[in-house]
Amino acid sequence: MRILFITSNRLGDAVLSTGILAGLAERHPGAEFWVACGPLATPVFRHAPGVTRIIEMKKAPRAGHWRKLLAAVMLRRWDVVVDLRGSATAWLLWTGKRHILKPDHRLHRVAHNATVADFDPPPDPRVWPGAINRTRARVLIPDGLTVLAIGPTAAWPYKMWPMERFAELARRLTAPGAPMAGAHLLVSGGPGERDICQPLFDAVPPERRIDLVGAAIDETAACLERVRLYVGNDSGLMHLAAAAGAPTIGLFGPTADAIYAPWGPKSVTVRVPRSLEQLVAEEGENYLSSGRNYMLELTVETVEKAATDLLARTAGSGDNIAPQSERSPV
Repeated sequence: MRILFITSNRLGDAVLSTGILAGLAERHPGAEFWVACGPLATPVFRHAPGVTRIIEMKKAPRAGHWRKLLAAVMLRRWDVVVDLRGSATAWLLWTGKRHILKPDHRLHRVAHNATVADFDPPPDPRVWPGAINRTRARVLIPDGLTVLAIGPTAAWPYKMWPMERFAELARRLTAPGAPMAGAHLLVSGGPGERDICQPLFDAVPPERRIDLVGAAIDETAACLERVRLYVGNDSGLMHLAAAAGAPTIGLFGPTADAIYAPWGPKSVTVRVPRSLEQLVAEEGENYLSSGRNYMLELTVETVEKAATDLLARTAGSGDNIAPQSERSPV
């Protein structure tokens, strides 16, 4: 069986689509998958079972990326085409079944994705870092090492909680007598973000720092499988942490947590005091153009309380979380 899986250019949306890919693999054992996605999302699927080809859809003028996709898949007979981009592509292909996502801005993205191929309940997102990256992660984060992971950056500045508040949170959670006393601090981020993360690194001694700023996505995923807690802004790395099974706290202000909250039983959302609806009603539809950092409304005390509660609730899960491959055959 041949299945074409068309998913997002963005890292976060791609991660949120992984449950559907895994669900399809379970539904169709032995199926061969081709995945079409953006360059940032390619590492998410690099080691996924059943995936034999990834078509990188780098945005090009005059819809050149879509023409590239069509050229690669047009002459191939497909059994199933799943299009989570809601494009017209699936209608142009020779296939037995088409599953095309329709817009819906009410459902969480994971639940929305699940509707396209009739999954109920929605399959949880997951990660496939690959054996080599998991071996490296075990060296970097040995069994028994307690690690606090923080993702302090985001694609858009207005989604970022101030770096000094992340640093203060790290100091509080890892201080003597604190819930994660003496823990190592793992900092994740994209290429070129090392300098802006420095105040966070300075929150702990050098021997307790784990620097994953600019690291590959699959390497980062392998490490996030082994951390005790992840705290981060609304970002692709936040979704990666939740998919990796890490207890995850996602920080939200001017973006839609109802749609993009971290997904999973060990994930929680911490918002600024105002809901998104209140924020829009009080600040106006063009609130993002104001230049204000609404994340300033979120205090360190609020996030610290959420972290303490989540650590207590997930106690017993261990510092190191069993990789997905050890919990599930897919």
